[in-house]
Amino acid sequence: MPRLLQESIRPHRTPALFGLGCALGVLAFFLLYGPTPLEVSNDTWLRGGFVEQDVLQHYAGWLFYRSSPLRLPLCTPQSINWPQGISILYTDSIPLFALFFRLAEGVLPPVFQYFGWYTLLCFALQGGFAALLLDLFLRDALSALLGSLVFIFSPVLVERAFRHTALGAQFLILAALWYYFKGRQQNRFVYKGLFAINCLAIGLHPYFVPMAFALTLALLAEWAVQNRRLKAPALFLAANLAAALALGALLGLFTASGDGGSVVEYGYFGLNLNALWNPISRWQTVWSRIIPPQNQTGGNYDAFCYLGLGILLGCAAAACCCLSGRRRAAAGRWMCKHFMLCVVCLVLTLFAISHQVTANGALLFTLPMPHALVRLATTFRSSGRMFWPAYYLLMLGSILFWAWAAKRLPAPRRGAVPAALLLLCAVQLWDISPALAQRHGMFAQYEPSFPSSLTSLFWQQAGERYRHILSLDELQEDPWHLALFAADHGMTTNDPFAARYDEAGLKAQRAAIVEQLRAGRPEAGCLYLIRREGLFLELADRQPEGVFCAQLAGGWYVIAPGMEYSGDDALIFSETFPLRLVDYYTDDYWVDGVLARAPTEEWQDKAGHTVLFTDCAFTRRKLQGARALRDAFGREYAILTVDDRDEGWLMVTLDIPDASALVGMDLEAVA
Repeated sequence: MPRLLQESIRPHRTPALFGLGCALGVLAFFLLYGPTPLEVSNDTWLRGGFVEQDVLQHYAGWLFYRSSPLRLPLCTPQSINWPQGISILYTDSIPLFALFFRLAEGVLPPVFQYFGWYTLLCFALQGGFAALLLDLFLRDALSALLGSLVFIFSPVLVERAFRHTALGAQFLILAALWYYFKGRQQNRFVYKGLFAINCLAIGLHPYFVPMAFALTLALLAEWAVQNRRLKAPALFLAANLAAALALGALLGLFTASGDGGSVVEYGYFGLNLNALWNPISRWQTVWSRIIPPQNQTGGNYDAFCYLGLGILLGCAAAACCCLSGRRRAAAGRWMCKHFMLCVVCLVLTLFAISHQVTANGALLFTLPMPHALVRLATTFRSSGRMFWPAYYLLMLGSILFWAWAAKRLPAPRRGAVPAALLLLCAVQLWDISPALAQRHGMFAQYEPSFPSSLTSLFWQQAGERYRHILSLDELQEDPWHLALFAADHGMTTNDPFAARYDEAGLKAQRAAIVEQLRAGRPEAGCLYLIRREGLFLELADRQPEGVFCAQLAGGWYVIAPGMEYSGDDALIFSETFPLRLVDYYTDDYWVDGVLARAPTEEWQDKAGHTVLFTDCAFTRRKLQGARALRDAFGREYAILTVDDRDEGWLMVTLDIPDASALVGMDLEAVA
């Protein structure tokens, strides 16, 4: 094994080996997904939310950009996050691909998606760079190609494909590792390809930027120490950073961005300590025939890093081997030679784990961190992804151990290494085959996972009538289909479906619109959407005649100037509109708008009997003089008290055994 780690057996790659690796990646893609995702005019699987709803966000970003005029910064359609606009980099729409096809708009069909071809390219390059990386260590091309199959069917790559499509560019990490080991072998660091990889990362997905640059930094630092020269690698790093940031600025990285969209902070999506052997990912996909699923907490699912049985066996055996006698010394010398690689992988791993350390289903402890530092780290809030360079290094080490072990057999034969790697592939693929079969079946017999709720006649009429969709509070119930609806009809939207947006700017814009509607002055070209019923009741009550105000099927609250609609799916606002608890309100004392625990002794007898309504003119008119509330079954509950001491809320105590029975129910005030 030590000789395998000397990176001196095959110092040069060949284009043919790279091409064969790419061919294996293409073959793997077709085995997994078939030709369906390559049909550029077939977007049903994108609109249906293949694997999960994030693909709707990716596709909507492309649709908005496709119909927008070209302007600087590039890839920043104003129709998203209207009127400021935002880069489709924040909708994970793969900006470099979007830009290329936007420039070719004149020859594209009416329906066009590039996400299938992008993923095919990712699989191909994964195979190509895996073959090159292994070729630095193994004696023959066949062994390198067999080992590349393990990288091609990496659980992380397959799990991300068509879920977080842009993150399928795992080849960026393999390419950076290849340049690192090649540079250490050749005692050089200036590679045009490495420079390009670091720039390419920001045009595909920003999460790859710190990973690629960390591996580049490892090469530069080790070269500087070995050659006792700092200036040249420092200039290379500075130039590379400047070029990457310039490309990011050109693609709109700094346009209308902000901390909006960070619903959770750094730590929630941290790496669980069991991640390497936990074969469970998002939507409870099981990745192992042998190892049972382990528990996890919070957002650990996004840090999915299962290695596979074959790689785990190799890692365990290699660890035992390296801890023994002479080989322990050899492993120590290797770590000293590659000290900076070990450092950056350790730093990335610690960042991935985060300050909230979890193991199985438990939070072990939380390290104190200044809030400002937490907010800064939240820039990469899905911190578990930062483990990927170490993940692929473990894969590489395990493959090399299998090869080394084959050469240590009592009577090794010429084909011992390929045979050992073929066995590794067989064990690895057999172990993860349930998940691979599931992915294959999802395209073979595709059915929409998340069908749209915007299918009624109202939405058809709205698409023809309005130019702007303005969301007045929070994220809408179905923001991704809403974004697709707006893009399909050439509308703008301010609903924040992007991963990042200017939260302060959006808040100010919404406040101004709310004040305009409070004054009863809606704009004719705007369709207003409201999430909270209390705000809807307040604003609908102030609109002049001719403004359609209703709750639609699917929970949409709309204010639509000039709309005439009387479909069965609309509950039109009027004095007969029902009362409902504020069932989205929960804190230490309230659960779904019902007082569950008395805050003071005064409220001791009211817990379980007091309900919460939004304080607005409509609700006050309903409750004024009312003696009881009647539920949907005709049962009446006497009103004992109405308390308005908390601004914005009306607390109504009822003669009822358990007020939680009224959650989600239409109520009527009885005079």
